Amino acid sequence: MSTIDSKSYAKVVQNGVHAVETVKELHAAGYAAEDIYVLAHDQERSDRIADAADANEIGLQEEGVFTAIANLFRSRGDELRAKIASLGFTESEAAFYEKELDLGKVLVIARKPD
Repeated sequence: MSTIDSKSYAKVVQNGVHAVETVKELHAAGYAAEDIYVLAHDQERSDRIADAADANEIGLQEEGVFTAIANLFRSRGDELRAKIASLGFTESEAAFYEKELDLGKVLVIARKPD
């Protein structure tokens, strides 16, 4: 896993099966379901993987109201980068992860609560 800061981790995996396995590993390591997020390029795929893995999607609480509203008018790529950045990643990290999502991969993010 890649360390983003002392509390946040991200891992790019090949598919939903690997995402579910990674989430299980994070649960075993002590992360709560509400602190684990999965993200795929396709919204429906994100929904399915999050449900199967007992993880969250990045939503209003993480993004904030203004970002969530702005995402209604953004392209999917811009929306994904904003969602990733809302969890504390830099713009360049968010761009890197979004390109991986473009390739059909899945992003698993875990963070310890403040």
